[in-house]
Amino acid sequence: MTAVTSTVREVLRGRRPVTAVWREACAVGRSVRAAWQGPGRERDLAVQSLKAAGAALIAWAIAGVWLNDPMALMAPWVALVLVQATVYSSVRQAGQQFTAICAGALMASAAQAITNDITAALALSLPVLMLIANWSRFGQQGVYTATTAVFVLASGTAVSASAVGHRVGQAALGAVIGVAVNAFVLPPIHLRDVNENLAALAREAGDVLHSVAADLRETEWDAQSAAGWTSGAARLQRRLEALESARAWSRESLRLTSGPLRKLHRAPTSVPPEDEDQRWSHVTGNITALTRTLAVAADEHRTPAPPEGPVLDLYARLLKLIGDSCHTESGRLLGETAPPRPEEATEETEATMEELHRLLQEGLREHAGQEAARTAVLGTLLLQAENLWAEIVPEPQQQ
Repeated sequence: MTAVTSTVREVLRGRRPVTAVWREACAVGRSVRAAWQGPGRERDLAVQSLKAAGAALIAWAIAGVWLNDPMALMAPWVALVLVQATVYSSVRQAGQQFTAICAGALMASAAQAITNDITAALALSLPVLMLIANWSRFGQQGVYTATTAVFVLASGTAVSASAVGHRVGQAALGAVIGVAVNAFVLPPIHLRDVNENLAALAREAGDVLHSVAADLRETEWDAQSAAGWTSGAARLQRRLEALESARAWSRESLRLTSGPLRKLHRAPTSVPPEDEDQRWSHVTGNITALTRTLAVAADEHRTPAPPEGPVLDLYARLLKLIGDSCHTESGRLLGETAPPRPEEATEETEATMEELHRLLQEGLREHAGQEAARTAVLGTLLLQAENLWAEIVPEPQQQ
């Protein structure tokens, strides 16, 4: 199979449009496979899509088949677009959209009554409705004022109070069905994103510390290495922003959803406390400061000089152990059950870190009597490592 894939890639090389299509097809295939294999964003998206389609079909069955309403188009249209990412957003947008649809239907009907011509009615109503659509109270639903007017006038139905009432009534029916389907059929709960982003933040923090430790011990310490560490710290900041966004989504997704329905959905029922966000925000800040200090020390045109010799190797070993603890925390946040470590191994690790810390303190005292620039850098690096150690290693918080 690998040989076939490699052959196809070779054939497609140099054909950018075809290659782009191939890559998109592969991405779609990965998404389908992920949705089939287990819970995740892909499956959540598939469920929401099917719920939206189901809500539209229910609305059409009631309005178009059962009630045989000639203006039944409004109900499935509204139901379709109101199956949103959270129940709260569905309810909020239902109110906004219903108001927008009422405004569009009334304005279009009034314009048609005045002009008695579809084209003239569109010319009269659309400019006004597009200005109204920009009202902040409508949010993203403001455009439905104008699209409703287009639907109303394009249908060719004669203007009457009954026709306007039918349109508004169908919009209300679609809104009720869309919100009800979203609220009572596998309501969307966005707690998994918090767990995943928090665990990813811990894992990536460990990756950055491992990278720094490996470069300090195995390669020449230069500006290029420092640039890589700085880039890793910047990725941590972006991951922290993603965590903040996921936390906001999780709060909203829990509004207007009941406990029994959450359990039926088999979605995560809890997330780590927000103190964890603050904790890893401190870790991210300390890693950013650490990499910035290293970048400054690596700059040949700056006064601070990097430490060197055995003390640098000790510092790298300390960062490696802290990075290992970050990876352990990442697994814990994902609920992974790591094999229990013998008490002796845990005590040995703590003893190793204590010993490294003691040796680094001695190295700092030795540098203090030799060169002030290197002492300043080493002292700053040691302080940042101590801050990381305090956040991660001694007393990790439990869920």
